[in-house]
Amino acid sequence: MTKKDILRLYQCREPIAALTCYDASFAQACEQAGVEVLLVGDSLGNVVQGQRTTLPVTMTQMIYHTEAVCRGCSQPLVMTDLPFGSYQTSPQQALEHAVLLMQAGAQMVKLEGGAVMAETVAFLAARGIPVCGHIGLQPQSVHQLGGFAMQGKSDSAAQRLLDDGLALQQAGADILVLESIPAPLGQAITERLTIPTIGIGAGSACSGQILVLYDLLGLSPIMPPFARDFLSGRGSIQEALAAYVQAVKQQAFPA
Repeated sequence: MTKKDILRLYQCREPIAALTCYDASFAQACEQAGVEVLLVGDSLGNVVQGQRTTLPVTMTQMIYHTEAVCRGCSQPLVMTDLPFGSYQTSPQQALEHAVLLMQAGAQMVKLEGGAVMAETVAFLAARGIPVCGHIGLQPQSVHQLGGFAMQGKSDSAAQRLLDDGLALQQAGADILVLESIPAPLGQAITERLTIPTIGIGAGSACSGQILVLYDLLGLSPIMPPFARDFLSGRGSIQEALAAYVQAVKQQAFPA
């Protein structure tokens, strides 16, 4: 899969199935299940390292996990999070670290932030780096946000997120992750944009869906309200992954 393949799915209105992934074995299992996008997420800080937030995750760790995922699969598009502190200082800083992730095998990098990151997105896109934006709940800004709460609930907050999405698209973002926002807002942003949106707790109208792999398997100590345990009642992890892909494709998840 390339970003052109993802755009083709979007243009055909076929829901895009995405999951986070952190190692080669799960990358292979996700590929066999038909997952189209694998995100090497800094959520590994929570589910792999046992950290309270994603903030302690380092570039060295993201490179390591990207290399591991890329060894385990050949079909899905692999994108990797730029970790906290690796891109906020300047576009040049973002480019230097994005290059390292691309050299490790990533086909796209993801960064958090709205219109304030538009200059950085444009800088990366102009230099051959595909970019996925991320708005709504931004885990790297958890302390500023005051916790892991739904975003965009007021009219003014919803308008800001819509403006953020349009600014990132204009800057050259290829995909936009929408996290933990009201479903009607997820639909409104998706309808206004001409790039795919990948929802995580953003309603069923997004162009695709993503979950943290450990949430899908019911392994996370605290399950987000938008997550579903796909392993429950099934005989294997492979069955759970296939059930997730099928549910996304049939728009049965999220209900």
